[in-house]
Amino acid sequence: MIHSASSSPSERSIAIAAASAASVSRAPRPQIDQIHIDKASALRTTLQQVPEVRPEVVERARALAADPAYPSDSIIRQISQVIVNSPDLSEDQS
Repeated sequence: MIHSASSSPSERSIAIAAASAASVSRAPRPQIDQIHIDKASALRTTLQQVPEVRPEVVERARALAADPAYPSDSIIRQISQVIVNSPDLSEDQS
């Protein structure tokens, strides 16, 4: 009588499961989203040190608003061209 060289179905299932588990354990683990509270805390501290109103920026805005040559004709033309070339978002784009 010739005996089968192959193992039974249950033995094959166990071997396949063991091989799969071994390959999974060697595979690199995927990156998991993480939050680092210490970094958020440092950012919050830095933001708290920035003043709400920066006087030098307010002064520059006042100076520009008072300047009749601001914005220059060149800047106005460039902005106008951007507006003219932009798509009409009220139209159906499909």
